[in-house]
Amino acid sequence: MKRSYWLLSLLLVLMLGCVESSYVIVDKFIYLQKEGREAKDWKVIWQDDFNASELDTTKWTKIGPNKADWGKHMTRDSKCYSIEDGKLILKGIVNEDTLSDSRPYLTGGVYTKDKFAFRYGKIEIHAKLESAKGAWPAMWMLPQKNSYGGWPKSGEIDILEHLNYDKKFYITTHSYYTHTLGGKDKPKSGELFAVDVSKYNTYGLEWYPDKLVFTLNGIKTFEYPKVDGVDPSQWPYDKSFYVLIDQQLGGSWIGDVDTKDLPVRMFVDWVKVSQ
Repeated sequence: MKRSYWLLSLLLVLMLGCVESSYVIVDKFIYLQKEGREAKDWKVIWQDDFNASELDTTKWTKIGPNKADWGKHMTRDSKCYSIEDGKLILKGIVNEDTLSDSRPYLTGGVYTKDKFAFRYGKIEIHAKLESAKGAWPAMWMLPQKNSYGGWPKSGEIDILEHLNYDKKFYITTHSYYTHTLGGKDKPKSGELFAVDVSKYNTYGLEWYPDKLVFTLNGIKTFEYPKVDGVDPSQWPYDKSFYVLIDQQLGGSWIGDVDTKDLPVRMFVDWVKVSQ
């Protein structure tokens, strides 16, 4: 009996050893997809279903205030965060304590910087949004390292940006090529796509060495290809990126916030990354 158990255990170890990994890990948290994976089935490498009572800080960091247009009202204050019924809720609220913080409103957001980043693969975010004048929720990606220089040289990938009460959302790629050299149409760098954001939708990106394919509920919405014969800054998307999800408010693009519309919330059901 013991011999049979030992043989069974050995067989299981050998079988597990034969399972092909889809990635190589660098610096303990950067997942680099192996070459040749593009034609194979996706394998989940990282996910969060938000089923714990608190935010998993091994995966996420609350975003604090920063000088960027989108980050002026970000806060780590617990009033802008909660987890309820397996959903991460990120809030934009009126600031009721302007003595300790003079900003008129506060916003919650999370990112995976220095905890999880990846190069090539598929990310899906299942979420629904509330709307408000001045609301600017976003699901996006930034480079883990500014290998090509500061923004926009090292790139930015916007999976979703939603403004006000729009019945559509923005998909956008940013780089030195699109932002500084004006190459927004060769190839087209973004798209508007109709959606009912008040319902749960799965916003996705399939990231390949030669193209970015954006999806909504598993259906392709927009593709941004790597192009030969143009300035090399067109494709900074060959380095690892991390994930940001935030309920932004205000900014030069969206304009003023109507505080009567607040609070406004984003409900994130799950996030999944595959390679």
